[in-house]
Amino acid sequence: MKIFFLLIASLFFSAVAYAHGISEADKQAMIDGGNLRYIWLGATHMLSGYDHLLFLFGVVFFLTTTKDIIKFVTIFTIGHSITLIFATFMGINANYYLIDAVIAISVIYKAFDNNKGFGNYLGVKSPNLLVMVLLFGLIHGFGLSTRLQQLPLGEQNWDMLLRIISFNVGVELGQIIALIFMLVVLTQWRKRKSFLRLSKVTNHALMFAGFMLLLMQLHGYLHTTNEEEFGFNKDAHQHIHMDMEAKQKEYIYDSL
Repeated sequence: MKIFFLLIASLFFSAVAYAHGISEADKQAMIDGGNLRYIWLGATHMLSGYDHLLFLFGVVFFLTTTKDIIKFVTIFTIGHSITLIFATFMGINANYYLIDAVIAISVIYKAFDNNKGFGNYLGVKSPNLLVMVLLFGLIHGFGLSTRLQQLPLGEQNWDMLLRIISFNVGVELGQIIALIFMLVVLTQWRKRKSFLRLSKVTNHALMFAGFMLLLMQLHGYLHTTNEEEFGFNKDAHQHIHMDMEAKQKEYIYDSL
């Protein structure tokens, strides 16, 4: 059990350390590999983007018809494609921790909505879901754009646009792969009695995960804006988390 918790802690600190960075090796691979590399990075980034996937999971959680799934996934895709392409091409940027904090809020929002929180707790009608999914899609795309802008996109507008579109294509491919897995799991789970019994608990867990992500992003934001107050800069802070992760791994290996 101790080893299990250490593994979870290791994953958490790893996410903190690497959530906003593009390694130099990845940057060089992008230069050498061309547009196909951007497609690959877009796909892998989506498949490892726990915040995007948690929101998508919340969106499709209660959707049972193909028509509804296509409608909501399409509107989410349109939203994040618009801001991903436009913000990257125009060089519009913002503090990535704040953007990701809003993405974490989107996870909390969708889980809260799934549990009929607006009616049960606030006594109001929930906002139009299609509009909210589009709005959060725009924000998710802006978050993806902050990552893409860390990569070498070239100086020529045409080359830059092709690389941005390639990355976006990869994101959509990764989303399709993740969506298929989610739908298979949900379809099988809905056949069991436990689905109705545990669906509310699952969405509470989704809210908790979103809340933890929100705290993590606000924690990162404070370190980027108040480096002197914390006594070390964000690079030193990242190295501290990496050192902690290394020590945890060393302890795990020793325990085994």
